Amino acid sequence: MTSLNFSGLWKPIFVMIIVNLALAFVNILLKKVLNEGMDYLTILTYRQAISAIFLAPIACFYERKRKLEGRIICLLFLSALVGVTLTQYLYLTGLEYTSATFSCAFLNMVPVFTFIMAVPLGIEKVNMKSMSAKAKVLGTIVCIGGALLLILYKGMPLINEQPRHIADKASTASASKLKKWIIGSVLLTAGCLLWSSWFLIQARISKKYPCQYSSTAILSFFAAIQSAILTLVIDRNHTKWILKGKIEIMTVVYAGLVGSGLCYVAMSWCVKQRGPVFTSAFTPLLQMFVAVLDFSILQEEIYLGSVAGSVLVISGTYILLWGKSKEGEQCSVKDTQENQEDEECGNNFESTSNEPSKPPNGEQGFSELQVKQLAVTVMTKSR
Repeated sequence: MTSLNFSGLWKPIFVMIIVNLALAFVNILLKKVLNEGMDYLTILTYRQAISAIFLAPIACFYERKRKLEGRIICLLFLSALVGVTLTQYLYLTGLEYTSATFSCAFLNMVPVFTFIMAVPLGIEKVNMKSMSAKAKVLGTIVCIGGALLLILYKGMPLINEQPRHIADKASTASASKLKKWIIGSVLLTAGCLLWSSWFLIQARISKKYPCQYSSTAILSFFAAIQSAILTLVIDRNHTKWILKGKIEIMTVVYAGLVGSGLCYVAMSWCVKQRGPVFTSAFTPLLQMFVAVLDFSILQEEIYLGSVAGSVLVISGTYILLWGKSKEGEQCSVKDTQENQEDEECGNNFESTSNEPSKPPNGEQGFSELQVKQLAVTVMTKSR
């Protein structure tokens, strides 16, 4: 029994560590092929097509009995456009202009942006008298401060600093590199905002069509079509569709099969086992893994601004998630108390209804014989 509890406790943790490590390799491979000149939309099209092909048989096997309405299809098309096509296009463009470590820092702000958007829509409620609401607001402020620090301050390189003679030669290109860094930061911020809005759209879809595999397969199918059309509109050069070399083929297959397929299935399983707060809490691990791989494989520089901003973003995210978890605990305790009160009221009502009625003011009731004698007396007097 103890071994089963231990397995149930640590298995989701182990799964989320593996998922974030796998996603870290996805980011590193994407950064490498982007540096070599591969088109973003080509990557996105192939990735989503592979994901749709992989998830379609699973969806048909587990969720084939569920009917799909036309309204759900329209919502899934909008969800694919907002949450996949445009989001990943902006993210991949920002990834090319910056670094893998820097780009992953922005992913940690998605829960904060989602919270900010959910408040005016009434999905999230903020009661400043409770500790959980104060934690959510504080986490939001800290995370936004970290994002501003990431965008506005680059700082000195901390690791993998170039030799002085190479740095002097590269000083002429520093202005254009800084410009790309700022443009990449803006694109990453826009991508995070779109992804946050996708969570709100997806929450509405999941209530009306709670089939994860089917919705994800359809989502990937729509995203592949949208990306292909967008690619043909922007640039009609057909040579970009040809994958060159083993790295590009491996990146596209790995990103589609693992990044958009297996990782999603694993995260969905963890959400069912331990909840969304537990699953979201492992997001900063992705940035840590990417930072190590970015330095060891791609030999990218790590700057002071990226480290300081990432620390603030991760801290703000954990404060927000802590507030959300406390709010969930308070809601569950409140629901439990209300259910207990309802049960007590029901039990009291049943016990009261089963008891024989008593005369008011403590008066004694008449027996059946006394009632008959009184009736005879009244009848004789009336005669």
